Amino acid sequence: MKQLGKKLHTPSLTNELSLKTLVENRTVHTLSNCELNLFETYQESQLVPLKFNDLVVTSMLRGKKIMHLFDEPGFDYVPGETVIIPSNVEMKIDFPEATTNNPTQCLALAIDHHKIQSTLDLLNEKYPKEGVNNYWNLDQNDYFFYNNEDLANTMNKLIGVCMSSALTKDVLADLTLQELLVYIIQSQTNNAIESGKIHANDNALSHVIKYIRERLGDRLTMKELTNTACMSQASFYRYFKREIGMSPVEFILHERIKYAKSLLKNPNILINQVCFESGFDDCNYFIRVFKKIEGITPKQYQQCFIIQ
Repeated sequence: MKQLGKKLHTPSLTNELSLKTLVENRTVHTLSNCELNLFETYQESQLVPLKFNDLVVTSMLRGKKIMHLFDEPGFDYVPGETVIIPSNVEMKIDFPEATTNNPTQCLALAIDHHKIQSTLDLLNEKYPKEGVNNYWNLDQNDYFFYNNEDLANTMNKLIGVCMSSALTKDVLADLTLQELLVYIIQSQTNNAIESGKIHANDNALSHVIKYIRERLGDRLTMKELTNTACMSQASFYRYFKREIGMSPVEFILHERIKYAKSLLKNPNILINQVCFESGFDDCNYFIRVFKKIEGITPKQYQQCFIIQ
């Protein structure tokens, strides 16, 4: 199966002679509005507590751990995934596989709450959302993400900036933090779309998404979508891209591939049939798009559901 989230670049591990502890050895890079913490663990451990005074964006770099948050069941946490944790919320962490030869490495980026609020204020002033009482907002209850390319690239950029010796790194970090917050909010919008928390009468975006999903097998035109949203083509494109971080065409392709995946769980269905039922006209193009998004071909994906 495809790696669900894009992995981040892995900074070098701490020299063995410089380790202060084998459990959550911490390296800190402090800037004016954020603090980058790199944690490494080299031995099996359970329920290790950790808490920050600011909101923290965490992302796994190496290995696996099990996260316990908000009195919910623990979940596996692996590279390619990001979790945000509100300020003063304690997480407890298990390290079931950590060894000297297989350490875990995780980053925790603590962001000053004034920086978060000033970024939200700027977005609401300069790029207001459509509709009444509809604002840029960071939902601290929606905390788990698979890294998409934008999120991963921005996190990689922040790691590089925080670990650099550049005189301007505070300024560069502030700009990149704004970018990161935008991508997190867009990821939360995508999560809300996937989970059905955004309903068709909430705003133009959800109305258009419902329209797309009901007509995946049809030839969808930009004119249809803009008419559905009651916007000009230019306004609709900017609105859609701002809200979820991808263009309408990219979104349609992702939705068609998602529908194709549901069809491919039937081991007897033909790839050509899946192609046309998912709204593609050309099977070769369908296979190329599927492999680009999922990392494997439709046939390889289908074989995962064949009982051996």
